[in-house]
Amino acid sequence: MGKMGNRILVVDDEKNMLLLLSTILEEEGYRVVTAFNGEEALRSLEACTEPGRSGGVDLVLSDLRMSKMDGLALLRRSKEISPSTPFIIITGYGAIESAVEAMRSGAYDYITKPFDNNEVIGIVRKALEYQTLIKHVPDPYTLHPTPLDEDNGGLFGDIKIIGRHENMRGLFSLIRKVAESDATVLIYGESGVGKELVARAIHNISHRRDAPFTPIDCGSLPETLLESELFGHVKGAFTDAIITKKGLFEEGNGGTIFLDEIAGTSLLFQSKLMRALQEKEIKPVGSNKRMKVDVRIISASNRNLHTSIRQRTFREDLYYRLSVVPLFIPPLRERREDIPLLVDHFIKKYQKEGEVERFVSQETLKLLRDYPWNGNVRELENTIERAMVLSSGQELKIDLVSRKKQRFINEEATLKESIREISREIGKERILEALIRTKMNHKEAARLLGISRATLYNKIREYNIDLKA
Repeated sequence: MGKMGNRILVVDDEKNMLLLLSTILEEEGYRVVTAFNGEEALRSLEACTEPGRSGGVDLVLSDLRMSKMDGLALLRRSKEISPSTPFIIITGYGAIESAVEAMRSGAYDYITKPFDNNEVIGIVRKALEYQTLIKHVPDPYTLHPTPLDEDNGGLFGDIKIIGRHENMRGLFSLIRKVAESDATVLIYGESGVGKELVARAIHNISHRRDAPFTPIDCGSLPETLLESELFGHVKGAFTDAIITKKGLFEEGNGGTIFLDEIAGTSLLFQSKLMRALQEKEIKPVGSNKRMKVDVRIISASNRNLHTSIRQRTFREDLYYRLSVVPLFIPPLRERREDIPLLVDHFIKKYQKEGEVERFVSQETLKLLRDYPWNGNVRELENTIERAMVLSSGQELKIDLVSRKKQRFINEEATLKESIREISREIGKERILEALIRTKMNHKEAARLLGISRATLYNKIREYNIDLKA
């Protein structure tokens, strides 16, 4: 039910639609103010913000196509009057581009006609939760220090994230705030910074903490397998579907799904994910039946999704659905003051019970602080673990010079391999032949072709090869 005092301004130039929306919202306990056009709506907004005027509008729900002033124009004017008030656009299916333009202009979300009453209620509820959230959450790009649970990190249930740097402390504050809602979260950060750890921390202190947390690496799976993993499949849906299998959305119902490297998915899969988010229901591969699901989506990317949108490899409407609250995890080189804390943490983590206490010298610690750590926290952890295994005395010996040289050799080898793969002009026929010869064994097919499995998946996607055929 709507909280006492939540007032929603509903705007539509069709009386029947205005009545329907008002009835849906009033039955949920919301107070509804109506306006028959954009100009009337603006007068209502301005009146609510007058000094000394009691009450206010907590949310605006407006049709896109209206005479005199359309929904886009109303949105832009309303943001000038009340920037923090969530605005939801209602649009016909054929006007999705206009809905995306509305989200660029600051709309919280959009609803397409014909809509389900529960969809309207769900989006309104989340928008009001978001409004409450942003009143207390600092801008993720201008983070401010907050008190820590301990001197050297933030505690989130049984998960501890190490960091004293002010941007990390700001991140801890954001984690606590977003955990209170069901808003989608998009975590940005380089490989190795701990995106999954942050996602787990959010889940760990949310109301979903007793339900499953399910991570999946979207970039490592081909499209058909990813769809099956998430949505499930019925027996006989494809060649290897010998039994009916539940997907992660169904198995993790009530919990959180973490979609890592979301930028690595295909446009076709993105459209199916978009529908699942919008309708809150899924359809298993090969099935005609849809089922309702209740999961929170946290996604992550080490790529700039705005660039992917410009390159037309990522859906803009999906981006806005996934990034209600964006979080950024700074790379390790931008928070070098945290390196000694992390070193100490990893030494304790890998210290064997009953073993004499291990340590690094101040000279080594200085070298560790000055090292670039392109692999971020994951690389530092691996370095300490390796030193714990190979060092014979109490003092850990870490040869960063040889490590840097080895990194250069590895990167050079990777670059050469990438160049070799790009230079191989492998046609569709050769790929099909390899798949047939190996009975669709992707690992063996890639070996026959002399390419990596990732390159094979990319070629299958590029040539639009139907693996079910």
